[in-house]
Amino acid sequence: NAGEVTANYEIINTDRSTCAMLSGDIARAHGNKGFQGRINLEFDGSAGQSFGAFVVPGLNVRLTGEANDYVGKGMHGGEVVVVPHADAGFVAADSSIVGNACLYGATGGDFHANGRAGERFCVRNSGAYAVAEGTGDHCLEYMTGGVAVILGSVGRNVGAGMTGGIGYFYDEAGDFEEKVNGEIVKTQRVVTQEGETQLKAIIERHFEKTGSEKAEAILNNWDEELPKFWQVYPPSEANQPMVKQVDIVESSLRISASAPDGEMCFLPVGGQMTAEQAARCAD
Repeated sequence: NAGEVTANYEIINTDRSTCAMLSGDIARAHGNKGFQGRINLEFDGSAGQSFGAFVVPGLNVRLTGEANDYVGKGMHGGEVVVVPHADAGFVAADSSIVGNACLYGATGGDFHANGRAGERFCVRNSGAYAVAEGTGDHCLEYMTGGVAVILGSVGRNVGAGMTGGIGYFYDEAGDFEEKVNGEIVKTQRVVTQEGETQLKAIIERHFEKTGSEKAEAILNNWDEELPKFWQVYPPSEANQPMVKQVDIVESSLRISASAPDGEMCFLPVGGQMTAEQAARCAD
């Protein structure tokens, strides 16, 4: 239950639910969070439905190519990254790279797509941290937790039935508000330092994992681009420091589902690090 291994595979669109059996084997042997090793799987090609399904902590999956619907379905931890081929011949941020209903029912893990996703992105997501560079209709539908960052345009009915979690949307065209289902969720600009820190850190992570040109352009002009982001949240998140301006932050700021304890090294004003926190943040 230790060490690290990397393997490379070709994949075609009849290969469905790739990683599901491996994730099950890991969970049977070590439990949902007990695996202490690291397995890096690198795929090349066009993946069938449910690529990266049920991925668990310690399993890191990277696909160079494209994937069908339900990428990251039920993922519990680990990491799923999808990027186009270097010679793909199209602008990644303008092109679909994963299909519909990605991260359906996910409970954890980190997801990065260097391209657009289809409809119902993050439907019923309850814990994954996800980035895509645009989506179709019904983004964040029935979401109950986690964080989603969308670096491009979206379709209609954003946030329908969303009761938890936070979404950040880059609105370059200025038409985002009309696409939100306001029955439950509220929208605002990124008004808190904690929200800005969380958003920027997730985009930086996205650039690190994918080399996204869109992410790089936003980061290189951060002060000008930040006002173009909207934050979407349901009432259950209204008092979170990422949403509401407060004098003292009493809860930890999360930037990744797979970071140690899922938390950033963040302290209230005047707070002191414990020895354990100091050692973890030094790493």
